Amino acid sequence: MPTLALLHTSPLHVPVFDALRDEDHPGLRLRHLVDEELLSRAREEGPEAVRDEARAVLDRAVAEGARAVLCTCSTLGAVAETEGARAGRTVPVLRLDRPMAAEAVALGPRVLVVAALESTLAPTVALVDEEARRAGRPVTVRTLLADGAWPRFESGDTAGYVREVAAAVDTAAGHADVVVLAQASMAPAQRLTTATVPVLSSPRPGLAAAVRALDTGGAAPARPSRPRRGAGRASCVHPGPRRGAHG
Repeated sequence: MPTLALLHTSPLHVPVFDALRDEDHPGLRLRHLVDEELLSRAREEGPEAVRDEARAVLDRAVAEGARAVLCTCSTLGAVAETEGARAGRTVPVLRLDRPMAAEAVALGPRVLVVAALESTLAPTVALVDEEARRAGRPVTVRTLLADGAWPRFESGDTAGYVREVAAAVDTAAGHADVVVLAQASMAPAQRLTTATVPVLSSPRPGLAAAVRALDTGGAAPARPSRPRRGAGRASCVHPGPRRGAHG
């Protein structure tokens, strides 16, 4: 099976996507490229500041045989996607959160975007707006920063981080038709929240879209994958210096 490269800004995403691969896409070959410095700089200087570095990681993934690349960092998703669309690039580059945004637009006009990092809010809102225009559906997007959650994540308290995210969702979900968890690391909060509206996360639908891109040579519309069991192959590369910020 062709190789899918994943661009991460946290090593904590590697086992998450390996597990999803084993459940939904057995036999899929993953190559994990982890560069924490990309997000650190993007938080300080903006996503455009790391465009050249992101391009270099994408070029490396393609040179090493990847047939598609999936960016799992919401802050960098737009940069990775536009670099993937450059003239002459034949390998599809996808952002993990696009299928989630498309689903959110389909579920209702009042969308609540929740993030633990402020740098993730604007790119996610822009993505939801883009998907709304594409679908011809009017939406109102509100944002919520779970600002007490991120210090827990940085300290390694992932359980506390997820609890903080779920609590933030519960405080505001009543005024929304759908909640978007803007960062892949927030996905476990789906199981803890008591919200009565759909709460969406990006890892499973985003990985499924990338697998379809492997099959077709380009991006495919979002649709759910069927759970399956098995095991595939994975490798992990840390391409550069890293600092303590993850998405």
